Amino acid sequence: MRHFLGLTLFCSAAFLVAQEAPKFRTDADGPVSAAKAKAKKVKGKDVIDVLDWYQIVDGKFPPKGSAHAISGELIKVDHLERRFHLRADRNDSQDRGVWDLPVDAELLPYGAIYYHGAPAALQDIPLGTHLHGLFYMRAPDDKTPPPSANNNRKTPELDFRRCFQLEDDFTFRTRQKQLWKIDSVDLTTKKLVATLHGEAGAIGKPQTFEVSTNTRVFKENGFGTLEALKPGQSVLFNLTWATLYGPGRIREIWLDEPSRKLATAHQMEVHRNNIRERGLPGWVDAVDDESQIVTITFFGNVDAKLFEDISIAPPEAPDAVKDPTKPPVLKGSIAVARETLMTYDPVNDRKGGVILEIKKVPLEPGSSGVQVRVKCDMLLEGYRPRRIVRFFPGTWKVIALPREEEFFGRE
Repeated sequence: MRHFLGLTLFCSAAFLVAQEAPKFRTDADGPVSAAKAKAKKVKGKDVIDVLDWYQIVDGKFPPKGSAHAISGELIKVDHLERRFHLRADRNDSQDRGVWDLPVDAELLPYGAIYYHGAPAALQDIPLGTHLHGLFYMRAPDDKTPPPSANNNRKTPELDFRRCFQLEDDFTFRTRQKQLWKIDSVDLTTKKLVATLHGEAGAIGKPQTFEVSTNTRVFKENGFGTLEALKPGQSVLFNLTWATLYGPGRIREIWLDEPSRKLATAHQMEVHRNNIRERGLPGWVDAVDDESQIVTITFFGNVDAKLFEDISIAPPEAPDAVKDPTKPPVLKGSIAVARETLMTYDPVNDRKGGVILEIKKVPLEPGSSGVQVRVKCDMLLEGYRPRRIVRFFPGTWKVIALPREEEFFGRE
């Protein structure tokens, strides 16, 4: 009996592991091309077993680990439509003939950007910056033609057109708790040799990077010069021209912790002001037409501190009678937005009312885990499940955006 029970538990555990295995293709399965997938033996025969990549479902956040990683250089941007071209890095899975070709992608509504260790917008990132991204396959009905240059050659990454996350080298290394330790510097040849270090020590072999006379050096609370680069320093840097002529060319380098913290703090304020002027992005989960209540889940592509403003009551009118026994009335307004997060005319076409509830919901990739229920004075046509909106807490001043940032009049 004991043996039987042990066998039962083993089988149950094996079943659970099998159930937890992803039902979609991941980067661990090898190259993106099925033609280069490894064969496995099934009943003595070679069989290529290739799962499909996860396909985004409207109104649902994607499962963890389902995106495809692509790194490359930002070479073209349409920040209003949140579209960009990324020249994909060279790697061993590519044939030489498809090196250095662009991926034409757009950010998902909940897609996040990070720059200098803080959330950012696409317009914050300079062209030429090397980025690390997570991508999903194009929508089944997406017939957008590929970039027409390069003699109609196409990168193997071409169909990964929906971007979930972008981050610069600074953020990528910071998130993984890694720093580059300088081994040597030769300003005559403009070469810097460094080894990547993590919490457990050195990672890989030393790599040789280029520096230039226009490489920006940050030291403590100001700028430094190339002469400040010394062996033994633990640094972070952002690259350009990565994989074209070796590991890359250093365009920015931070020599110490104070300079890195200053860069992150500055970008954080850039981001917070951007969101306060444009509203918290999210999508509508449910609408109660009879009670005029809209339920919104916010995206996780903004600084979590901004959600604290939802719980702050706006100033009362001078003649308002306050009852200390009653909780403050929280208010907010909702502007209809497009998939690109662009609003129409938020000063005039938003509606709102009293916030009935602020609650935590399960964290998922792309979600903030914050949800609100708002009782509106009037419902707009755009307040429908799965539609994108921007929410303005009652304490935020809503201003007219530059005309090119409003979709009103383009319909």
